[in-house]
Amino acid sequence: MKILKLSAVAAFALALALATASRSGVHSQAATEAPAAFDNAPVPGFYAGTTAQQQAAFDADRAVFEERDDIAKGLGPVYNAQSCAECHQNPVTGGISQITEFRAGHQDGFGNFVDAPGGSLINDRAINARIQERRPSTAENIFTFRTSLNTLGDGFVEAISNTTLQNIANAQPGQSGGQIAGLLIAVPVAEASGQTRFGRFGWKDQQASLLSFASDAYLNEQGITNRFNLVENTSLGNSVAAYDPVPDTAPCASNAAVNCGEDPDEDINVFARFMRASKAPPRDTFGLNANDVAAGDSLFNAIGCAICHVRNITTAAPGTLINGGAFTVSAALGNKIIHPFSDFLLHDVGTGDGIVQNGGQISANQLRTAPLWGMRTRGRLMHDGETTNRTEAILRHAGEATGVINNFRNLSTTQRAQLVTFLQSL
Repeated sequence: MKILKLSAVAAFALALALATASRSGVHSQAATEAPAAFDNAPVPGFYAGTTAQQQAAFDADRAVFEERDDIAKGLGPVYNAQSCAECHQNPVTGGISQITEFRAGHQDGFGNFVDAPGGSLINDRAINARIQERRPSTAENIFTFRTSLNTLGDGFVEAISNTTLQNIANAQPGQSGGQIAGLLIAVPVAEASGQTRFGRFGWKDQQASLLSFASDAYLNEQGITNRFNLVENTSLGNSVAAYDPVPDTAPCASNAAVNCGEDPDEDINVFARFMRASKAPPRDTFGLNANDVAAGDSLFNAIGCAICHVRNITTAAPGTLINGGAFTVSAALGNKIIHPFSDFLLHDVGTGDGIVQNGGQISANQLRTAPLWGMRTRGRLMHDGETTNRTEAILRHAGEATGVINNFRNLSTTQRAQLVTFLQSL
């Protein structure tokens, strides 16, 4: 068997894993474990009332998340899915899926990414064949698929303070001239006009709040305008007005003076509430050798995976104002220890797709560190879903991850298998 010698990167990873909680800005002794389960039940205490009343409220919100929209509701004219659950449904509503979206563009003469006509998102479906989108020409030669992400436990991710993410970034070795240095980007918060926050949702960290995320997805994935996104997407830059039977002018149910587009019931509020109420993905060692899981767990730290795939993060204290002051962290979400196995930062690990969203040109080949919680539910890995084997997914890393992957290559065959077994427990 090969003897693993810890590199400087690996030694740092072990120190980071031990110190993350103390850098979070929250007193660890006041924190408790976040609930984790695939049980279609809410985070205890998120809703008011008895346990039965909380479950009923969660079930009602889940039903809206699962609701299939049709043309009369405002679907399209170009779109990808008819419901949130169509893309977030494994193994329960809110989880990951095999569904992908497609993005494309090109570089200008200065090497800057430019969206395809109408935007980088190329919708897969349309309510009329005449406006079906497709990659418009070979000139749009930068393109990629993006897998749908898990949303379970995202209420805890939203409740991570900016300071905690900043501390994680500052502690990475690249900040002092090393290889690994995550990028934080400040993005607009839709519900707090003029305010920004560190992005944490989406493959490019393009959203910072779950309400912003819900609004963006309702328009871009289902084609339904709402109070934060009132303009329909085009079909490759061409107007779809002639094919859109639903006016984008409905007043909001909660305030008739506000235009809610095609979302008068303000479903985006419900989508955000459902995601906030969902429990984190749990771990499970069923069918796995416990000794191999434990050994792989240690190796995960030792070779440096935990530098980016941070295992322990503590959410902000209850009562903390986030999202530009538009949301208050509740007791159900605050001071909770989560195990996302992500730093929620952008990194160049050699798999970047060249697409730019909210992070500017510097982020073209960077992607958010994929949270590994719930990884065992995924058959298609990496941002594009093109890798279907966990060892191959590890070896696909390069760039900032080169040192870590070299450590993995130096493991014995047995140790590699143990690390993969550990991943299968997530």
